[in-house]
Amino acid sequence: PTGNSIPVQQIKELLLNFKGLVVIDEAYIDFSEQESWVMFLDIYPNLVVTQTFSKAYGMAGIRLGSCYASEEVIAVLNKIKPPYNVNELTQAKAMERLGKYELIQQEIESLRAERAKLEAAMAPIPFVTRIYKSDANFILAEVDDADKRYEELLNDGFIVRNRSNQPLCNNCLRFTIGTPSENDRLIAALNELK
Repeated sequence: PTGNSIPVQQIKELLLNFKGLVVIDEAYIDFSEQESWVMFLDIYPNLVVTQTFSKAYGMAGIRLGSCYASEEVIAVLNKIKPPYNVNELTQAKAMERLGKYELIQQEIESLRAERAKLEAAMAPIPFVTRIYKSDANFILAEVDDADKRYEELLNDGFIVRNRSNQPLCNNCLRFTIGTPSENDRLIAALNELK
C-alpha cells in the first residue's frame, strides 16, 4: 500500500535463494524510475512478472493484465486458465491503447511531474509528518491524525484513502495524483487545514 519499490538487490537475493516462484507485481512500474524485471526472465527461471492495463494505461474497466515468466511456467499457467479468457472487445481496446504509446508516455511524465510537485508542496505542511517515496500514481503520507484529516478533506470535497488499517501505515493517507488543477486545489485545501 506504500507505492514504493523493493530495492533491486533484495529481489535478486530472493530470486537466488528462494526455491519457489517469485512473483513481482509491476502494476505501477510505468510510474517508477526502476526498470521492469521482464528483462531478467532469462536470468531467473523462478521469476514471474505481472502487469496491468489499469494504472498507466487508464483501463481499469477492461480488467486486463499480463503475466511474463519462463516457458515452463507459462505452459503450466496455460493449462489452468479458462479458454477464451480475454474477450474480443477487451483485446481491441487494449490494442487501440497500445497504439498510443507516445501519448501514454506524455501522460506518465505529466503524472510524475505532478507527483513531485505535490510531494514538495506537502512537505512543509505542519500536520504532514512523513511522505513516503512513491513509485506509483499516488503519495502515501503520514499525518498527525488520519481520521481527522480524512474527514476534513472529505468535507472539502476531496476523496483520499485512509490507510491506517494497513500494517505499518498508522495515521497514513493515500493521495492519488490528479490533474494539475485538481492538485492545486488539494494543495490549497491542505494549507487551509489547522
